[in-house]
Amino acid sequence: MANHQKDFLFVLIKSLSKSEKRQFKIFASRLETSSNTKFIELFNILDKSETYDEKLILKSGIIKKVQLSNLKSYLYKQILVSIRLNIPSQNIRYQLREQIDFAVILYNKGLYKQSLKILDKTKIVALENDEKYMAYEIVEFEKLIESQYITRSIQGRADELVIQAKELNYRNTISSKLSNLSLQLYGIMLKTGYVKSDEEYKYIDDYFNKHIAKLDESKFGFREKYWYYNANLWRSFLVQDFLASYKYAYKWVTLFYDNPNMIYQNPVFFLKGNHYFLESLYMLKYKSNFKKYLTLMEETIEDPKFPVNDNIASLSFLYIYNNKLNLHILEGTFAESEYLIPEILDKLKIHSEHLDEHHEMLFFYKIASIYFGNEKYTECIYYLDKIINNKNLTMREDLMCFARLLSLIAHYELGKDYYLENNIKNTYKFLIKMNDLHEVQKEIIKFLRSLNNLYPADIKKEFKKMHTRFVELEKNTYEKRAFLYLDIISWLESKIENRKIADIIKEKAKLNSR
Repeated sequence: MANHQKDFLFVLIKSLSKSEKRQFKIFASRLETSSNTKFIELFNILDKSETYDEKLILKSGIIKKVQLSNLKSYLYKQILVSIRLNIPSQNIRYQLREQIDFAVILYNKGLYKQSLKILDKTKIVALENDEKYMAYEIVEFEKLIESQYITRSIQGRADELVIQAKELNYRNTISSKLSNLSLQLYGIMLKTGYVKSDEEYKYIDDYFNKHIAKLDESKFGFREKYWYYNANLWRSFLVQDFLASYKYAYKWVTLFYDNPNMIYQNPVFFLKGNHYFLESLYMLKYKSNFKKYLTLMEETIEDPKFPVNDNIASLSFLYIYNNKLNLHILEGTFAESEYLIPEILDKLKIHSEHLDEHHEMLFFYKIASIYFGNEKYTECIYYLDKIINNKNLTMREDLMCFARLLSLIAHYELGKDYYLENNIKNTYKFLIKMNDLHEVQKEIIKFLRSLNNLYPADIKKEFKKMHTRFVELEKNTYEKRAFLYLDIISWLESKIENRKIADIIKEKAKLNSR
């Protein structure tokens, strides 16, 4: 789990690869004088330490406590400078930034024509790679030089720059508006999950339409299309229109596959788009396409041209393994999926500094679901408790709610009547507090509470009665979200037919051959 209370310098040093450490020491040796050897000694101490220990640093005698803060800041900056000097040459944004910096140097030396020449070439590359923000920055710099000095560069230069500035500013404004909308919708999704009523649906719909009014998709470039599909996707998820989420996630993914150079320039956007597309396919139970695009994403990540860094490695792990679990849950192949669990737990430790708690808890919920499908209820409850007992989880309230509901069913399966009754009361209170007590949740709690008062001969009748009730609830737009987290219908069928839930889900997966 990421611990954001750790010392930033220590975390940065621990994130360095062996080659980055070697590069830093070579870089630092060029700076080394009698006055700055202390920052190299501090680096070596922190590099060898398992945890950040200020007492150990002071005990080494390299520095006094009042000087430590400044030395740490200096070391932090020098590490970033070292990394900056060794960034892979294929990163287009760093190339563009470097050329802009060169142009600034030439401008400050009064070499205006040379500066303009670099800016013009850099602008072309920026536009070819859809880096409109940098292109706009370049145009503004060109305007500064042209307006301040008589360069006699080309006739009509002023009009050309003004037209370019207006066009880039317009496109950047559209991208900014759409990215703001996407982020706001994403924030709502994290906080409250799917809409729960007609009132919430109308609010999201009105809010969305207000922000995209007067936009013409036919005039969009790559980046505007990306943000437009992104915003539409979050709107679709929120209102539980999964066909629309499939449509816009597919457009998002296709946008990248149709522009393969953009995959390598924007790997994070590419990975996220594929993840949301796979999530849409999972919700629609579109198994064949799920396998196809999961495999395609893995192959693209393994391509030597695909960028490699800590952030991308963590996101690749997150999305690949999350969707591998989803595929097994979709197919009901719970026993076949258990090999993934130790792999995931090991990789969670490796990527702990780059993943937030919410994604870690989501992994725990899916692991619990795998164990539940395998009828390993003790293990299931163990991972659900990690979610239920997490006091720092302030978002994804829907995840916290359904962790409690699945835990109730697992306790029932284990025959822990005392714990079940106590947990039912606690869950009921929690759902009221979260304002998340809807029909599915109420029916589950009422059903489980009633089971202890039934004669054994009447239990199967009650299961059949509740099965009919839940089949009807699944058709309700605002109740069906529960069935995305908890396949209560398949569980009821397993109890009615005295069969394993895994076998029930496998049969359904075969019938649904899409």
